[in-house]
Amino acid sequence: MANSEAEPIYLDYQATTPADPRVIEAMSSYWGIEFGNPHSTKHAFGWRADDAVQQARRSIANMISADADEIVFTSGATEANNLAILGLLAYAKIAKARVVISAIEHKCVIQAARHLSRLGYEVVHAPVRPSGHVDIDALEALVDDKTALVSIMAVNNEIGTIQPIEEVSRLCQRTGAVFHSDAAQAITASKIDVHRLGVDMMSLSSHKLYGPKGIGALYVSRALRDRLHPIIHGGGQEGGLRSGTLPVPLCVGFGNAADIMQDRLFVDRASLKKNREVFLQTLRAGIRDFKINGGEQGHPGNLNIRIPGIDAEILTMNLQPRLAISTGAACSSGIPEPSHVLRATGLSAEEASECVRIGFGRFTSEDQAREGALLIAQAVLSLKRAI
Repeated sequence: MANSEAEPIYLDYQATTPADPRVIEAMSSYWGIEFGNPHSTKHAFGWRADDAVQQARRSIANMISADADEIVFTSGATEANNLAILGLLAYAKIAKARVVISAIEHKCVIQAARHLSRLGYEVVHAPVRPSGHVDIDALEALVDDKTALVSIMAVNNEIGTIQPIEEVSRLCQRTGAVFHSDAAQAITASKIDVHRLGVDMMSLSSHKLYGPKGIGALYVSRALRDRLHPIIHGGGQEGGLRSGTLPVPLCVGFGNAADIMQDRLFVDRASLKKNREVFLQTLRAGIRDFKINGGEQGHPGNLNIRIPGIDAEILTMNLQPRLAISTGAACSSGIPEPSHVLRATGLSAEEASECVRIGFGRFTSEDQAREGALLIAQAVLSLKRAI
């Protein structure tokens, strides 16, 4: 059993990131002093709040090389994904009736697409290779002139695979299909340019890049905006695409996190790679019988490993409260089930139950990476002895 008195180590940065202290400071006055409603247009309190929101919108747009009027604030990436998929097609009457998503999309994309299938759309799942990369040849066969929408995530949240987004975009452009990408995990992995990538819509999340929870955004290409319908109705905020009073402190925090990410991206990536290497070297010195899921060229801060013969749930339980990592299992309605991502890459249900995800971030030290690997190795050896 791990020493419960030592400082706990957080290695689950794909689940969420701690807000950067500079983000917290930037948000502070908007909880009280600058409390105005950004939609109040008749006085200075509202004007100042709106100015802060628009600055945040510009910062987020700059981060992905978009224009500010192409950014729609949402409550997070889940809402952004739903707005992109359902907002485009749930209220539309179009001749094209196919929707293509990858087999390893986030559950919110899968469920939104499933809702479209109940409305009469044909929803197909593009297969992925063992590395987690979408099979481009298979995808090409699926994307035809009947395809209305393709949704492929930029970086997978479980195994860190970076998808060939530009190749997918070219397939979509040939047939006129709209291309949406969930990029919640991508911002910390590489520089994003929506024009170079060729996406029509892109979902973003603040709390995956050291900003506050409860705020996200959807990039919507200006050319596509008139085709999108709101899924939340009310006062018509966000250009009519997302009603509701914007949470100014969260918008400010998101924008500030985007500015910091612009400045720190390459420094952060170098640190992530270094910590990943330190972790792997240490783990290999302790245990040799483990396999890396998704290959080693994905998100620099992601590591998903399978330790044959070791149940991941039992392993993570034995690491508490000293080390925070995730398992390869998802939990829907309280019922644990094997990860659909790992199953799609070819793992059996039993193999998927032996997988854990380790995530490194901006505030991970080399000592923490090393200690985390030692703790896992010790727990694994202890479990094997017990077996």
